[in-house]
Amino acid sequence: MTHPRVVLLGRQGCHLCDQARVVVDDVCAGLGVSWVEQDVDDDPELRSRYSDLVPVVQVDGEDIAHFRVSTAVLRRALA
Repeated sequence: MTHPRVVLLGRQGCHLCDQARVVVDDVCAGLGVSWVEQDVDDDPELRSRYSDLVPVVQVDGEDIAHFRVSTAVLRRALA
């Protein structure tokens, strides 16, 4: 099983997470890149580390954005 290149860390009821999801889905779909979303509230370690930073976008395990992600930033990270 291959791991997705992009991970969106967020939570339910987060409007910034909703906005980030649209950007991530659009960019990844356009580039044919896999991505997953993980709720930080489902994992105590993630909640402890990222609770005040969501949404967080990671590419290849590295945080590239907190709170807001732009199409340009995500495309550049995937280049």
